Amino acid sequence: MKITGRLTILLLALALIAGGLGAGIGTWLIAENKDPVGLHAFVHQELDLSPGQEAKLATLEQRFAIEQRRLELELKSANAQLAEAIESEHRYGPRVAVAIDRVHEKMGALQKATVDHVFAMRELLDPRQRAAFDREVTAALTADPSD
Repeated sequence: MKITGRLTILLLALALIAGGLGAGIGTWLIAENKDPVGLHAFVHQELDLSPGQEAKLATLEQRFAIEQRRLELELKSANAQLAEAIESEHRYGPRVAVAIDRVHEKMGALQKATVDHVFAMRELLDPRQRAAFDREVTAALTADPSD
């Protein structure tokens, strides 16, 4: 199969979109299903939260879910604009460069909001819980993704 310039651009766009979504969303931090994974599962299952902490955490999670969805939609829009720019220019031109910067901006905003949410969750914890939480966050952020 001959790889043409158009195919190369398409593959580049797909790689950027996939990478952006994977890096930006950080599914290990926030799960939207009924069986939470990662940090949320750890907080709910391992930290022995009081009913008051659970209630405050539920409020935080509801607020963050709305913000997360908004930011994910903005990232999706930025990726669509990148696709349009690639289709229009068929090279790494000025529109593509601007679109890539916008994707990175939206990915960064999502990551910052997620980290803010992690710190908000941490504030609900007592000192013993915080120590365990901090260890879990550090382990999650430094884990080898191939493991």
